[in-house]
Amino acid sequence: MSWARSHLCSALSLAAVSARGATMEGAAYRWLSAWPAPQEPSMEYQDAVRTLNTLQTNASCLEEVKRQRSDPQAQLEAMEVYLARSGLQVEDLNQLKIIHVTGTKGKGSTCAFTERILRNYGLKTGFFSSPHLVQVRERIRINGKPISPELFTKYFWHLYQQLEEFKVDLAVVEVGIGGAFDCTNIIRKPVVCGVSSLGIDHTSLLGDTVEKIAWQKGGIFKPGVPAFTVLQPEGPLAVLRDRAQQISCPLYLCPPLEALEQVGLPLSLGLEGEHQRHNAALALQLARCWLEQQNYHDIQELKASKPSIRWQLPLAPVFRPTPHMRRGLRDTEWPGRTQVLQRGPVTWYLDGAHTTSSVQACVHWYCQSLERSRRTDGGHEVHILLFNSTGDRDSAALLKLLQPCHFDYAVFCPNVTEISSIGNADQQNFTVTLDQVLLRCLQHQKHWNCLAEKQASSNLWGSCGPESARPGSLLLAPHPPQPTSTSSLVFSCISHALQWISQGRDPIFQPESPPRNLLNHPTANSGASILREAAAIHVLVTGSLHLVGGALRLLDPSMSQ
Repeated sequence: MSWARSHLCSALSLAAVSARGATMEGAAYRWLSAWPAPQEPSMEYQDAVRTLNTLQTNASCLEEVKRQRSDPQAQLEAMEVYLARSGLQVEDLNQLKIIHVTGTKGKGSTCAFTERILRNYGLKTGFFSSPHLVQVRERIRINGKPISPELFTKYFWHLYQQLEEFKVDLAVVEVGIGGAFDCTNIIRKPVVCGVSSLGIDHTSLLGDTVEKIAWQKGGIFKPGVPAFTVLQPEGPLAVLRDRAQQISCPLYLCPPLEALEQVGLPLSLGLEGEHQRHNAALALQLARCWLEQQNYHDIQELKASKPSIRWQLPLAPVFRPTPHMRRGLRDTEWPGRTQVLQRGPVTWYLDGAHTTSSVQACVHWYCQSLERSRRTDGGHEVHILLFNSTGDRDSAALLKLLQPCHFDYAVFCPNVTEISSIGNADQQNFTVTLDQVLLRCLQHQKHWNCLAEKQASSNLWGSCGPESARPGSLLLAPHPPQPTSTSSLVFSCISHALQWISQGRDPIFQPESPPRNLLNHPTANSGASILREAAAIHVLVTGSLHLVGGALRLLDPSMSQ
């Protein structure tokens, strides 16, 4: 999503509840005056989203903006101008009781845990996050539910609506990219801030080391406002500590979830995966701190903060989680993150992991899930990877991490739900062309085949590239893979990939008319027979949250309602 589009989404969400978005360069000032003329309030939801999408800029323009980096402070000043156009001032945000969360991985899950805990206390909650999976209005939630298409359309065309009409008791706000110069950092008086696990991502914007990224994330700290973080590598944790000291922000290190479980019963999490325990530990501290400042007295603190000699940070309190907290952790839902859909013989494992550390966590979760579901009747099982990666991410490194899962087939496709996106403005992306995303998928396939051949043979690299391949309309598989390597296929959209994988055996995903040439390639044809006869089909969908969102749109039609 481009910077101009992010700012409009942020101002829209602020008008309804809270704020968030991506960073914006100085050049974006001229985009603010280039909005389409306001339309009639009776315009349909899809018309509003299509107009929003016109603010997406092409990749070459974004690259030019990056080359001409302006004063980062101007980005926040631009956001203030943008907010003012919605009829709000920065001071109006001080009326909201905001929990502001940043991090490289897990910040969305942390926000989801935190919001669900506090909603259990009977509070009216606002929640803003991105990207959306299926529909853009998912980004703005009140009491856990996306705002209606009618409200989204109304606020899109009428940004001058006042904050008070739908004011909430609290707002959980996820940072878009970084922190210091993110649009959401116009928030001046949050109640509490959080930093989830840090890692390498968005290097062209945030820096090429985790220490540089940590400096950006620490930019949301505010004087006198408590902040919490989970255990980080020593380098970035030191950066966060120094940043907090410079700003006079009291920063605390969260004890592991095990420390809180020792003083009570084991905690059950609604989100699977060992890494979610770090996010839950941070969420509990954020919720406890918010409740404490609002004079809730049902939290029994058992161990006071004390300095940690090794990390030179005080430890956050150890306390007994309340029944509301326990239910909140248990009932948290966050689609597309360690999500499992069991559909007859087909099991879909969906996780939007897209960094090295998050893919490692995804592999651990997936393998554990497979172990729990292992068949005892000896029936044949097929394991499939559905993957895509976008932006400047190192797809070869991510695919290497996935190889130990021993997939029978690796399937690649762009983040395009259908060949035609007519009637589905939520899934449109004007920043890249279809040819560009298909070429990237062929590169993914090349990386995968080469890794497989390297693993299977001493003749490491051989002829494994797609030089002879040309993008087609449906199925792109340049030649049958060698017998020693995982079979790989490239499809031109998510729908065709899911149709081939499921072979009509998913009772909910039942397309009306499968493409006639879906089995043109020998690998696709022979694989179809294997899939139709398998006792179980396990499918891991990962590498991109947008890929997961497109898959969920097809696998769970209720998300499009």
